[in-house]
Amino acid sequence: MSDIAHLGHVELLTDKFDESLDFFTRVYGLKEAGRDGASAYLRAWDDYEFHTLKLTASDATGIGHIGYRATSEEALLRRVAAIVEMGCGVGWVEGDLGHGRAYQFRSPAGHLFEIYYDTKRYAPTQGDEPALKNTASKFTGAAPRRIDHLNLLAPDVEAIEAFMTAALGSKVTEKIVLSDGTLAGCWFTVNNKTYDLACTNDHTGVPARFHHVTYATDQREDILRAADIFLENGVHIETGPHKHAVQGTFFLYVWEPAGNRVELANSGARLILDPDWEPIVWTEEERKKGQAWGLKTIESFHTHGTPPAAKDH
Repeated sequence: MSDIAHLGHVELLTDKFDESLDFFTRVYGLKEAGRDGASAYLRAWDDYEFHTLKLTASDATGIGHIGYRATSEEALLRRVAAIVEMGCGVGWVEGDLGHGRAYQFRSPAGHLFEIYYDTKRYAPTQGDEPALKNTASKFTGAAPRRIDHLNLLAPDVEAIEAFMTAALGSKVTEKIVLSDGTLAGCWFTVNNKTYDLACTNDHTGVPARFHHVTYATDQREDILRAADIFLENGVHIETGPHKHAVQGTFFLYVWEPAGNRVELANSGARLILDPDWEPIVWTEEERKKGQAWGLKTIESFHTHGTPPAAKDH
């Protein structure tokens, strides 16, 4: 058994807190589980934990931290020992509103991670009880089911590959290797999902940049309905719905009011169950073909991230 169970939550920074909160709740369909200081704790309708997105008011945009849940207290301590030996540890914190103590550490690109075990499970309030007892709560808005993955930007993807495999025990499922041998993108998982984190090249010089966070839908039709919901609410639809070649996901990307990129995705029933899985390697020529099908990838998808850089579109 892996020491890490799954991606737990992402903290997103916004300089337009009220507008961002309205987007994530009323339009995108997440639920507010609680407030703590400058942060709202949000979750999708079938996320079992108290929160999967921590939305924090800030002067900046981008990522605050990324939380992974360990499989046990013993597993948490094993990972902490490995991270301390790597020399990238920050230290213990008491934890957020939704979980107990956590150990924080930084990636080579400066992204702040944490691992925790003790967690608070969501208990639906009156009026939020689901019709079916085997789901966590009702759903509204675009109604994504659960958190799925996030994508980070880094100047050295090879360093992130070494970091993720050593610190979290992540497996690489797919990667992009350019003709000169440069690793341009890497997709990681800690369980049998196809991926929970991706990292792609960033040469802006801005540290710890964020590309997008993604929530999963049950079916493709949910994403088509979401496109109409975004249209009706004046949300900037950046690209999609199309199908990615890498990982094969059906996707739609939008920008929330502060400029952070958010995705809805459906990967079908694709899981990584093979214990001897060898990473799929995509060449530079194969990636130049773009998506599996749909429109050509928009230029801003390769340049826009948060916090913004001078070359962002």
